Amino acid sequence: MKYKKIVKKEYAVAGVIEALLLVALVSIIISTIQLVYIPEIMEEREAEHMDQVSNQFSSLKSMIDLQAITNSSAPISTMITLGSKELPYFITARSYGEVSTVDEGEYTIEILPATPTPPFSNGLPLTSIKYEAYNSYFVDQTYVLDGGGIVVKQPNGESVMRVDPSIYIENDLDIQFDLPIIVGIPGKNSTYGHGKCFVRTNWSQGGTFYFPSSTTINISTQYPNAWNESLYSILGDKVNYEKGTSYVKITRKDDDINLKVNYYYIYVQIGHGWIK
Repeated sequence: MKYKKIVKKEYAVAGVIEALLLVALVSIIISTIQLVYIPEIMEEREAEHMDQVSNQFSSLKSMIDLQAITNSSAPISTMITLGSKELPYFITARSYGEVSTVDEGEYTIEILPATPTPPFSNGLPLTSIKYEAYNSYFVDQTYVLDGGGIVVKQPNGESVMRVDPSIYIENDLDIQFDLPIIVGIPGKNSTYGHGKCFVRTNWSQGGTFYFPSSTTINISTQYPNAWNESLYSILGDKVNYEKGTSYVKITRKDDDINLKVNYYYIYVQIGHGWIK
């Protein structure tokens, strides 16, 4: 009779357990990176994108000011980065943005007393080019080229005038205001996405209005805090201020306000292509 001797070897079992532990360790490390570090990285990326949009809006304002100074009708394109992409190999979300023109005449600048002046019988139009961010990690922000100034606004915060409009003061209350009037082209007045888009602007003729011996300037605006702070930084204590939920009003204090408005049209096309 032959006997067989069976010897148990546990080397294979130990190898399998070691492999499982390594897989679990790698999973824990990846999960920690995904839950802790990736949101911080994405928030920083979106914050950098907001800084980039701020610089691009500054360039857009510079191009419009240059066109006004030179009276150049040649179109100039300014690039706006709408959003930022997700990180590869990790679960992340893109951010998106929208650029549009606001030129429907809802907001105006009224000067009193003044005779209604065609074609602005209901006041000078306060128009804008607006960028709205739809971020996934960083706070949403809105950048607006409003009446020649750059306004920044967050959903739960007050609006701030990042760059003042072109308002100059001479003597006591001789004020000059260079006012761009934005005109969007139907079908080319907005775009949405996460890539890059181009905002093409060209100057068109305008004119000059004089409002001597005025007592009141009423600015109907979506950003009253930004306009109020900007006007105060320019005019100081020479006038009285009143701020509401949708307007800013300045009135004479000791002397009448002599206002000169140089207005000009800026035609805006957003996106690919160009309509002549």
